[in-house]
Amino acid sequence: MEMHQVRYFLAVARTLNFTRAAEECNVAQPSLTRAIKLLEGELGGDLFRRERPHAMLTPLGERMYPLLKQCYESAQAARALAAQINDGEVGALKLAVSSSIELSLILTQVNELRKNFNEIELKILRGTGPQLVEYMKSGEAELAIASSIGEAWDRLDTWKLFDESFDMVFSRAHRLANQETIQLDDLKPERFLLRSHCERSTDLAALLKTKGLNADHRHEVSSDQDLLALLEANIGIGFLPRTVSSPQTVVRTTVEGLELGRTVCLYGVAGRQRSPIAATFMKMLRAAKWPHKTD
Repeated sequence: MEMHQVRYFLAVARTLNFTRAAEECNVAQPSLTRAIKLLEGELGGDLFRRERPHAMLTPLGERMYPLLKQCYESAQAARALAAQINDGEVGALKLAVSSSIELSLILTQVNELRKNFNEIELKILRGTGPQLVEYMKSGEAELAIASSIGEAWDRLDTWKLFDESFDMVFSRAHRLANQETIQLDDLKPERFLLRSHCERSTDLAALLKTKGLNADHRHEVSSDQDLLALLEANIGIGFLPRTVSSPQTVVRTTVEGLELGRTVCLYGVAGRQRSPIAATFMKMLRAAKWPHKTD
């Protein structure tokens, strides 16, 4: 069964006239008649009863009409969608984002992208550095945003977006909340909250040890939501990057002699062709004026 046969059938069913249907389809009437005869042969019976100058649907034709109409419309929709995808007007943005990075950082660029393309489906994958690498390897993600990606892979292209510092965070009910300055010695009795989903968690633990602090005396969380819940309950103290938001119930401050930062980067797979949507989004991120949150 060919789509042009279905199109001719629908035209005759609509006009009830072979001549007008041929004119509508811009085809010679003998060609239209021949195509419908072939379709009738495939379906095993007459679709029309010829009553000159009209053509009436037979019982078989009446039953086939809604099915063939749906078939034709689906084929047309598929062609239109394929053309839009090939032209880059429609598609998916498959993006892997570190669990330690807030999505709000890139929403300005996402909204700008939506203005440039008619239809965009967002596929946001979350994970740790090694998980993001696997998303990239498998093709589940075209781009990734993270700090240190962790596992080395020689096919990764890397573009720096911005640098930022970490703040120490704790509840406003904490004993340190009223101190103007906090020294390293003030932290010795504290139990730390470490973000296991953060690419710098191992570096932070090592830094605390080098400063004479007991990093083994700690709680671990795998999401910033859980970290903030524990902080608000005055359970431990933690560290958050400047771009990660926190409620007013939490104090953000610095500690003299304790400096930790990270570089947030955009990652892509070298040599792999990117979709028009991903290529445009990558250009937007690289051209964005990111804040250097280090002061």
